[in-house]
Amino acid sequence: MSMPSRVRLIDVGPRDGLQNEKQPVAAEVKVELVHRLQAAGLAEIEVTSYVSPKWVPQMADNHAVMSGIRRPAGVRHSVLTPNLKGFEAALADAPDEIVVFGAASEAFSQKNINCSIAESIERFAPVVEAALAAGIQVRGAMSCTVGCPYEGDIAPERVAYLAGLMKGIGVQRVDVADTIGVGTPRRVQAALEAALRHYGIDQVSGHFHDTYGQALANTLASLELGVWNFQASVAGLGGCPYAKGATGNVASEDLVFMLYGMGIETGIDLDALVDAGAWISERLGRPTASRVGRALLARRAA
Repeated sequence: MSMPSRVRLIDVGPRDGLQNEKQPVAAEVKVELVHRLQAAGLAEIEVTSYVSPKWVPQMADNHAVMSGIRRPAGVRHSVLTPNLKGFEAALADAPDEIVVFGAASEAFSQKNINCSIAESIERFAPVVEAALAAGIQVRGAMSCTVGCPYEGDIAPERVAYLAGLMKGIGVQRVDVADTIGVGTPRRVQAALEAALRHYGIDQVSGHFHDTYGQALANTLASLELGVWNFQASVAGLGGCPYAKGATGNVASEDLVFMLYGMGIETGIDLDALVDAGAWISERLGRPTASRVGRALLARRAA
């Protein structure tokens, strides 16, 4: 078995992690979180989204956050843009990458953005075209690639269909997301292999939720395929407002700890990452959801 020697991690905590918080999180807290993640060695961070504040009020401060963060060389800052209007708003803040999204489940697509999968891709085509023309990279988030809260199991062919549509409009790389965390290793491998029919190994990433405690096992299964790009959320923040019962993303701290134990390089300082997770958890008024974070903090206090 040939494992990757290094992993590139995108921390989605500032956007995907915080978007579902019911209490407002101040822009300066979000800015500080980004800075702490950068200081810990994260080279890719999903910062915010340009969704209507009517639907996601937590992200209404997108401009304040993007204009407040330091932008060191070598760090990629991505933002989610749901439509051309959102992209035009984001353009003023000069993101390095935009994220468009689609579901491998027709039912989830209808519940999430009120259109079919094919219609969602048609909506995103001009967004992708405009981003590429502006020199901005484009990533596609593919949700419900293993299971859906409305349809149940999702066949790999549905993932291949969505990946092909995204490739057709110019999306440069894609995330294979187990949005509700029901995936197990072989099913996740099948979803990844479906995406790999249209994208190279360098353009496919794993995005796993830990609802049933399978996120690290699914990461290991992905590594077995040679996948070396992953997404995680500091302190295990996040969920999905359109997927009832879905818990947070796999915690960045837990993932980095596992990778270090396997001798896989990430470029991330685990202690600094744990501190960032503890800091944002304290601001949210709860303990970190990261098992590794809790263990290392307890060891320090002993």
